Amino acid sequence: MAESQQNYLQIRNLNHEYEAGKPILRGIDLNFDQPGIIAIIGPSGTGKSTLLRCINRLINPTSGEVLFDNVDLTSVEGKELRRHRRHIGMVFQEYNLVERLTVIENLLTGRLGYMSAWNAWRRNYTQDDINNAFELLEMVGLKDFAKQRADSLSGGQRQRVGIARAVMQDPYVLLADEPTSSLDPKTAVEIMELMDTLARRKNIPALVNIHDVSLAQRFAVRMVGMSGGHVVYDGPPEGITEDHLKQIYGGESWLS
Repeated sequence: MAESQQNYLQIRNLNHEYEAGKPILRGIDLNFDQPGIIAIIGPSGTGKSTLLRCINRLINPTSGEVLFDNVDLTSVEGKELRRHRRHIGMVFQEYNLVERLTVIENLLTGRLGYMSAWNAWRRNYTQDDINNAFELLEMVGLKDFAKQRADSLSGGQRQRVGIARAVMQDPYVLLADEPTSSLDPKTAVEIMELMDTLARRKNIPALVNIHDVSLAQRFAVRMVGMSGGHVVYDGPPEGITEDHLKQIYGGESWLS
């Protein structure tokens, strides 16, 4: 597949509340403009998943801006929102595949945002899309599984399908919400390697929420540490210290 152009993602003073007076995100300011994995770490409930869902408008921020492809996504709706969002690939923790469809059919759903309603309803994909889907399947090591139903795959295989489907969107940015949390250690490493390879090949940032700090440090070009809805660390993996981790996670016993 062709390389995507470099587009900037800017988060400006982003805030979100599920309940009035109980903010989950508090004035987040972040810019993403480098290819590779940007690992977002922090304890459960600190707003990591909420941040990703605000970026692609799965939820609406309470206030602030999400500037993507020179457009504030918080201010657009309908067709315009769908047009921009199709360039934001999303990898879900629970895979979010259509279980009754085959692997290749799941990949091709990544092209629906580029099709007319009629062609999308008929699943009338172009030959180029079909060729790209098979190429991606080979790249993620699943070329022999193209015709298998998604519900017949292992967890690691499903996650590979989810990543490949997101890349089929020709994204300018890839978002991954705890993509390794339900996987064994070996498969988790393989998934991170795959996302790193695809992000660099596509020349795009991949924002990955992840609990495993050592795994994040191994693959990330940048780490963002969150605590209490704030960003408390933003820098290179080698720059994060035990003091930073205590600030992010609180306490000391978990470090031993």
